Amino acid sequence: MSQRDLVAELRGVRVRAPREVRDRVHQIAAESPAGGRRRFAWRRALVLAVPVAAAIAAAVVVTRPDHHHVTATRTIPGITHGAAVGAPTTQLRAQKSLAVPAAPKRVQTVGASISLHVTSISDGVRRAVAIATSLSGYAASIHASTHGKTGTADLTLKVPRIHAQAAVDRLSKLGTVTAEQLDIIDRQAGLNAADREIAHLQKELATLRAQHASAARIAALTGRIRSLQRSESSTRRTAHFATIGVHLATPAPHAKSKSHVRRDAAWAVLGAAVLALLLLAFRAARRFREYALLSRP
Repeated sequence: MSQRDLVAELRGVRVRAPREVRDRVHQIAAESPAGGRRRFAWRRALVLAVPVAAAIAAAVVVTRPDHHHVTATRTIPGITHGAAVGAPTTQLRAQKSLAVPAAPKRVQTVGASISLHVTSISDGVRRAVAIATSLSGYAASIHASTHGKTGTADLTLKVPRIHAQAAVDRLSKLGTVTAEQLDIIDRQAGLNAADREIAHLQKELATLRAQHASAARIAALTGRIRSLQRSESSTRRTAHFATIGVHLATPAPHAKSKSHVRRDAAWAVLGAAVLALLLLAFRAARRFREYALLSRP
């Protein structure tokens, strides 16, 4: 007889328990009180309900959508002449860059700042300076530091005010924009007042000269006029360039959020519950086979 035939014959043989064993099992079952069976049934139901409830709870946590997404918006208030305007923002990369209102006929001091996440600090600094240079500007200051794969850089760029919008647009493409700010101070009203005062003082100076006033009074009035003129020229030179602060940083490694931690824990609970259910099913099947074997005549 071959090994295959022997295995087939052994599988076909039905092993029967001795009659004495079967009778003893039936006697024990008949003598068991009904309350014990009920307690056993309740205990089995509890053992089965615990992993089922855990599996359901874990499935709810895993499949529940996360509603804690924060969508940042940017609001730029209307520009009022003679007032400083700030618009701190936090935005996604898909949004447009900060808009710099154009007022070519007025003298305004424009300041802007932009923060970005970049993959390389050195490359970001190089490209930012190149943008300022291409727009007839320059880098007033640069401070950069790196540590391994992380680093930061802070730049102060000066570009002509008429190119401020182009500079902000191009700088925003260096990486992922995380924050922006715009400050505009209108200087036109102050300059107009200075022009009126200078004109008034010049008329007064002409009157003093016609009256052959003392040289001291004429010198004092002349010095005041020149001081106002120098201040006005300085204000116009300062307003010619917009100041743009650029902060570059490499993104820090993302730590797991609380939602991700809860989801991982839910997956672990779900796996444990499924394993418990499988073990219970295997144990129930084994007991069923044993009961069927002992119940055979």
